[in-house]
Amino acid sequence: MKSFENINFGVDGDSITAGEQWSWHVYKNLGLRSHSNVAVGSAVWYKRTFEVAGQTVTTQDYSAPDFAGISDGWEPTDDPAEMQKRANNCAVVHIQRFIAEVKSGNFPEPDIFAFAMGTNDLEEFIGDPEKALSGKALAGNDSIDLFTEAGAARWCIQTILESFPECRVFVLTPLQTATPEHNRKVEKTIECLRRICRGLSVQVIDAYSGSGICEKFEVIGGRGKYLKDGLHPDVEGQALEGAFASKEIRNNYF
Repeated sequence: MKSFENINFGVDGDSITAGEQWSWHVYKNLGLRSHSNVAVGSAVWYKRTFEVAGQTVTTQDYSAPDFAGISDGWEPTDDPAEMQKRANNCAVVHIQRFIAEVKSGNFPEPDIFAFAMGTNDLEEFIGDPEKALSGKALAGNDSIDLFTEAGAARWCIQTILESFPECRVFVLTPLQTATPEHNRKVEKTIECLRRICRGLSVQVIDAYSGSGICEKFEVIGGRGKYLKDGLHPDVEGQALEGAFASKEIRNNYF
């Protein structure tokens, strides 16, 4: 088997990916050279606009001179500054940050990049993947609506592929949760992401139906077999998802 010791690993996602969770297990399991993770809790794929305290805040570019930062907050608030940071918490901004970190020398150029997004996305913002895939270029393409999941996913994946031409991209689907209604929404997100990935010829890792984490054995709001609160994997769940992703990447990268 070929070695992964010279392979740099980049990652983006939400609270299920932030820090040292499933992707850290991939890094350790495969013996990868590096693990550069820009995931932030509560993140979504797409840009957002919020009305708060009589003000309108909308997602900023990471390069904006007045960039407010990124927050993983989720509890209700009327603070415009906090809501600006929450609006910035999306994959579009995460990827802008990742590229800036590579250019500044803080991160190595990735050989593998994995997205694990969509758990927090709302159904009304999924968008139309067929429209989002229109045209070849990203610049000046009015069909790519970055305020939709479909448009943002296409932009993020293609931006990584264009910025790092030798990089292989993998997209992990969201996991099953303890809540059937939430899982039905997640299944619509997965359908959208599969179409975007098919259009961009990148591989989907089906964590929803292949990781071993199953709604039937989880508890809404409490600890089940692998989820500590019906949504987030506990230590065993992180290792399980990491083992599954490791196997998929190992078997398909070279």
